[in-house]
Amino acid sequence: MTITAIRDQSLPMRHIVHVRNHLISTDGSVEEGGNDAGPSPHDLYDAALSACKALTVVWYAKRKGIPLEHVEVSMERDASEERHGVYRLSATVHLTGALSDTQRAELLAAAQKCPVHKLMTSVTTEVTTQLGAPQ
Repeated sequence: MTITAIRDQSLPMRHIVHVRNHLISTDGSVEEGGNDAGPSPHDLYDAALSACKALTVVWYAKRKGIPLEHVEVSMERDASEERHGVYRLSATVHLTGALSDTQRAELLAAAQKCPVHKLMTSVTTEVTTQLGAPQ
């Protein structure tokens, strides 16, 4: 799968990210020289983890017949030591439904095993960057 980020010339930094048939606007903050016309790449990184945890909980609950009604994942970022190699994300999972304490713990455990969490913490990601042909 190819994901592309194409510059939107109407704003100084805004790009439109194309993922299959979906469009996501991304931009830098005003402090970074952008117009805050969309989430920043860091926001999207953090959002990917939030979304993955939420989707994993829903998938798991359906698979196990757990009466989950609603899930919300709140993510807090602490990037204060990012330049020193530490980027902290703290997720809080909010669940509603007629859930026992055992089911709530089971859903929390599922959230902790979502694929993006594993990518961020247990997998070596190799990134290559190259120039394409002029357009």
